[in-house]
Amino acid sequence: MRTILVLLTLVGVQTVNAAVDVYEFKTTEQAEHYQQLVEELRCLVCQNQNLADSNSGLAQDLRHEVATQISNGASEKQVVDFMVARYGDFVRYKPPVKSTTLLLWFGPFLMLLIAVWGGLIFVRRRSNSAQRVLSPSTQAQLSHLLQDNDRDNTK
Repeated sequence: MRTILVLLTLVGVQTVNAAVDVYEFKTTEQAEHYQQLVEELRCLVCQNQNLADSNSGLAQDLRHEVATQISNGASEKQVVDFMVARYGDFVRYKPPVKSTTLLLWFGPFLMLLIAVWGGLIFVRRRSNSAQRVLSPSTQAQLSHLLQDNDRDNTK
């Protein structure tokens, strides 16, 4: 049992160490560009993490690609254009507003409007059903019960 626990601990420590990428750049400006890019670009496997936060294999490959391009003198725009050409606008956390990304930008607002509209219809139907007029026989029964109740309370 102890051996299994020790092995699991060693595997966990090895995994933590494997998640750290160290790249050396010629200037601090290149290092800053690299950091900005890996925080701006999305991990396509995780989808809710940027490249800097993700430990997936693809994120490691993409970080390496970004570092290589920055080291070779590519500008941030060139790196982003390369990634968008290869993976589409989804690779960016803030994709540009254009015809192919309209649903991405305005879809949540559209869903909210549909939900509000549906809620209003539901409330309206519910209030209309509560305001329906009782049939004459039901009204007579209700009046009779109320009168009996009043007589019982006055005694």
